[in-house]
Amino acid sequence: MSNKFTKKQVIASLLTVLSFTNILAQQKTAQPNLGSRNVEILHIQNLSFKDLNKNKKLDGYEDWRLPISERIKDLVSQMTLEEKVGFMLISTTRMGGDNVFGGAPAAGPATPINEGFNEEDLIQNTNMFTRKPLSAPNMAAAGTTKGVRQLHLRHFILRANAAPEIMAKWSNNLQALCEDTRLGIPAIVASNPRNHVTTDASVGLSVGVTAFSKWPGELGLAAMRDFALTRQFAEIASKEWRAVGLRKGYMYMADLATEPRWQRVEGTFGEDADLTSRMIQEIIVGFQGKKLGAQSVAMTTKHFPGGGPQVDGQDSHFDWGKFAHYPGGMFDYHVKPFKAAIAAGTSAIMPYYSAPKGKEFEEVGFSFNKAMINDLLQEKLGFHGIINSDTGPIEMMPWGVENLSITERYQKALNAGVDVFSGAANPSTLLETVKKRMVSEERINQSVAKLLKEKFELGLFENPYVDVEEAKQIIGNKASTDLANLALRKSIVLLRNEEQVLPIKKKTKVYFETYFNTGRNADIIKVAKPQYPDVEFVSNKDEADVILVWLIPNGGGLFSSQGTKIDLRLSANRIDVNHVNELINSKPTIVAINYTNPWVIEEIDKGKTKSILATFGTTQEALLDIVTGKYNPTGKMPFTTPINMKAVEENKSDVPGYMEGPNYGLFPFGHGLSYK
Repeated sequence: MSNKFTKKQVIASLLTVLSFTNILAQQKTAQPNLGSRNVEILHIQNLSFKDLNKNKKLDGYEDWRLPISERIKDLVSQMTLEEKVGFMLISTTRMGGDNVFGGAPAAGPATPINEGFNEEDLIQNTNMFTRKPLSAPNMAAAGTTKGVRQLHLRHFILRANAAPEIMAKWSNNLQALCEDTRLGIPAIVASNPRNHVTTDASVGLSVGVTAFSKWPGELGLAAMRDFALTRQFAEIASKEWRAVGLRKGYMYMADLATEPRWQRVEGTFGEDADLTSRMIQEIIVGFQGKKLGAQSVAMTTKHFPGGGPQVDGQDSHFDWGKFAHYPGGMFDYHVKPFKAAIAAGTSAIMPYYSAPKGKEFEEVGFSFNKAMINDLLQEKLGFHGIINSDTGPIEMMPWGVENLSITERYQKALNAGVDVFSGAANPSTLLETVKKRMVSEERINQSVAKLLKEKFELGLFENPYVDVEEAKQIIGNKASTDLANLALRKSIVLLRNEEQVLPIKKKTKVYFETYFNTGRNADIIKVAKPQYPDVEFVSNKDEADVILVWLIPNGGGLFSSQGTKIDLRLSANRIDVNHVNELINSKPTIVAINYTNPWVIEEIDKGKTKSILATFGTTQEALLDIVTGKYNPTGKMPFTTPINMKAVEENKSDVPGYMEGPNYGLFPFGHGLSYK
């Protein structure tokens, strides 16, 4: 065979290469859609660019044709040290009329949340979690205009629950304010989850029920075992978030629910590392896409290296829960879902507050722990994205470094690898840390470059604005709601159906009671009488053939913790077990239990509870579709439920329930029945 080519073949090959090169060049220089309010548009060679620094010429960072690395280098060179350190804080921002975390509301009638700015600084003298005095006052939120113009803040956490139209208008107002500054650097706005039915909708955990499409809680998503629907959830939620200008998620939790008492189990995908890894992978790709771009919401996977194995289940927001431990030697098991997050391309990872307890670790909080962040996460696992501290480790949760000054804490965290600090809006102490040469400006530049890369990749420098009318059409539309409703049904687990009471037969008379206690009021019992074909709902149990009771146990929420012993029995979680047993003993009874932790149900499970369902944040309509057989249950348990409190107290906090031994579980991980 000859290796020689004819002149004609060579020319043809060169033409093909040139043609392909031209195609690539055209793709690279395709004009993006520019959004501007306060800067001029430069027109160069039939292309348009934003004059962000208002100097009438095209700078490198304004030129969207250049590689992002070159744009970053140019912009960092133009930023002052003050602008850089302001860029490394992410703090709560508040809309007009929004007084989250407190503050002094205006005299007179309350102002509804609106698209304006809250211009009040929020200064905290007390740790809002432990309720103890702070060593120094902390500015948890800055007045918006001051924060942007004077403090150079560009990273914000929005916690307000407002109408989509209001959120979209507010987002545009914020971006216009940022665009009107010296360099025109856009903001990025983050949020905690907004698409789930949840029991503990505390600030900092979840926003709870919103105008966005309503999906099961995270445990419920895991209970579905439907990874395609999980991906669809994330894609839909991402589109809804982008529509109102939310471009960064403080989510999702890759932590494992191996300690049943942990007060944040509700936000996990359960106890199994493989299931959680798959869920995390689908959700990150759904929100971000295969890589960050203009159609992405950047994910912040939390809480490295896994917040689940807390000592006695106490949470490290509090000094009485500052330690994580690994009595079963399963530290690597908890890291596994973070490997999946890295492989899926998560934009950021958030370390938890906890300090690891044990001789093999430095007993300092993970944000200060060089062995965990630099050595393990960055060097060994190869994560090169943003390290985002949780809210307040410098000022409020400095576990293991309590004796260090604030500047020394910043120094230690920066040396460990943290890039952006959450919970403070005043960069003066971080600035002092650099000016004292406790860390170099080059180290600051490394973090600023990472943070800028995320913004450039998201397309925020070209167009950070949203279409208000489009937001109203996208949020919670029928197609999204239909899929969410399917997920709500698929998330329900049939745990027991011994006498085939379920599904309820036609013409059955049903007494339906929803039972919960908020802690502020007496027991709340709601008797439901929905309209359902072929089933008659009656007003009292005496008229009924079958009783349906839906229990909503409630431990009071994470932030009500006092450090007392955690008890998972129903009676310790605001359920009157005598009342429930009275129902069970009076008629055939279907018991549905909403699981935010692996509750111990032995107080009502005396052999007479023949039909039991598990919910994980769903709706009454979804539950009734299961009970009546309109939808056949398919859900599987995302964790093991302990048989009694003795099993709970003897469990190894880092070991999943299905590995605890044959005498541990009542309903094992993966358990779930169907009617067919």
